[in-house]
Amino acid sequence: MKKIILASALSLCSINAFAEVAVIVNSSNTSALDADTIKKIYLGKAKSFSNGNKVNPVNQDGTPVTDEFNDKVVGKSSSQLNAYWSKLVFTGKGTPPEKLASDQAVIDFVAANGDAIGYIDSAKVSDKVKVIATF
Repeated sequence: MKKIILASALSLCSINAFAEVAVIVNSSNTSALDADTIKKIYLGKAKSFSNGNKVNPVNQDGTPVTDEFNDKVVGKSSSQLNAYWSKLVFTGKGTPPEKLASDQAVIDFVAANGDAIGYIDSAKVSDKVKVIATF
């Protein structure tokens, strides 16, 4: 019986660890982005959407969805990404995306800014924004 309870508890924890990440843009944005372009945006290597409009990416700060996004999309751990941006900032070659505190803060920012892109837990998606990719 103890093994069943332990297995159930562990499976519930793993569901949260493998939550889907939704990449969102303003609902009026008509651009299409693939995974490689999203990665380039978050590494500062792409500065505009496919329609030529400037892109304004936002990160989350210290949330589980941040680690999931960094791993699945950017391909770096949070510490590797921080080191990457520190180097770019130090050499004057880039500025990291602004960090927001929660899924709701990202939704509100993206909904209010036509040039914004962000990511949230896919369970938190609302009709205020448009999902362009899930990972």
